[in-house]
Amino acid sequence: MQKYDYIIIGGGASGLMLAYRMAIDSFFDQKQVLIIDKENKDRNDRTWCFWEEKKGTWDAVVSKKWDQIFFGSDDYSNQTLISPYSYKLIRSKYFYEFVLKTLKTKSNVTLVQQQVVDIIDEGNAVEIETDQQMYLGDKVFSSVLFSLAYKNQQKYPVLHQHFIGWFIKTEAPAFDSDTATFMDFKVPQEGNTRFMYVLPLSETEALFEYTLFSEHVLEKHAYENEISRYLEKKGIENYTVIEKEKGCIPMTCYEFRKQNSENVLYIGTAGGWTKPSTGYTFKNASKKTKSLIAYIKKNEDVSKFDTRTKFWYYDLLFLDLLYKENQKGAFLFSRLFKKNKITKILKFLDEETSLAEDLKIARSMPSFIFLKMIWYRIFNDQ
Repeated sequence: MQKYDYIIIGGGASGLMLAYRMAIDSFFDQKQVLIIDKENKDRNDRTWCFWEEKKGTWDAVVSKKWDQIFFGSDDYSNQTLISPYSYKLIRSKYFYEFVLKTLKTKSNVTLVQQQVVDIIDEGNAVEIETDQQMYLGDKVFSSVLFSLAYKNQQKYPVLHQHFIGWFIKTEAPAFDSDTATFMDFKVPQEGNTRFMYVLPLSETEALFEYTLFSEHVLEKHAYENEISRYLEKKGIENYTVIEKEKGCIPMTCYEFRKQNSENVLYIGTAGGWTKPSTGYTFKNASKKTKSLIAYIKKNEDVSKFDTRTKFWYYDLLFLDLLYKENQKGAFLFSRLFKKNKITKILKFLDEETSLAEDLKIARSMPSFIFLKMIWYRIFNDQ
């Protein structure tokens, strides 16, 4: 078995971000790095969106950005500039091409297309079994989750951000290409938290995603029927569906870090890097991998890389509420956007606000229902 200094399992956003940061850092030039993924990354299989200030690490592969967003609901609607932020879109194919082009210039980086079936931390090395052979690694970083413990536990609720999206093209100009629809709750809620997410790529092309924050997924036709109805309501009739995508992202405060060991760290969604209250992962993964590179250089126990923050507790209360009263999502998001500046909301969701800023946002929300969740959580944690 060949031994590597670092093995990265999973060639998605988090795994490739970590590999890219290693490739551009001279510290790793003499280290042997192995990347294992079961698929060949040569197509669009994801669309990632995030907000950040004007310049960013991944700007070379940003396909579209917007400087203003729309929020809509029966209680409150507003279209607003988000400066100094921009809302950015990346198609996975271009991200993969960008990172893999760099990795293929590095003689110390090896990429293999295999499926990992087991990871065992033996203490002095980590043993990786794939469907083809065995590998050894000093440190292993996996974005592939092998345990279903988060689904089988009862302590932390598990919701899902699940969606189906249509990329459509119209015969005539139909979209305001300068404005992204962040959330439009003007769709039937059916006892859940449901909204439409619209990203206009040009005046004639746009992505429409019917999205839910709820416990259970729907049948395919339920998503697509709602997209059709929404387009009809908007007066969009002559269009062609040129591409489709779907996804289901776990939203939970389950402590994925419990599965880490001294030499094995789970990353990305498998490591709890998805923002529990929103389902956003890409930007958080970018920030985490940057911090992880600095941590790796210390050659310490990787299980101690990440810790809880105050934002984990905020997300926990919000998910407790959505789990128990899923129909209140539209009301809660409307209240948040109505009572706070959009830039402050984005800063808060990025987990970059001060305690004073957190308290100001908390005061804008209905206190009674959150106090009820605090009371529930105190007794649930006994």
